[in-house]
Amino acid sequence: MKIFTSILVVLAIALIGFNITLLDFKHPFEGDSVVALIGIIASFCAVLILLIFRMSKIISEKTKGN
Repeated sequence: MKIFTSILVVLAIALIGFNITLLDFKHPFEGDSVVALIGIIASFCAVLILLIFRMSKIISEKTKGN
């Protein structure tokens, strides 16, 4: 499970990088820039959710050991 979440985090970070390249910094709320902003926000949320999931698994394993 650790490898799977790591792969997903890397993919989400790659999507953030790709969407930053699509972003028009002069007009961030027009045209394709809106889609890029939504993609950046969604990918950032995915990274946070996956990191929270990983931390919960670590805590679960530690409490089962006791």
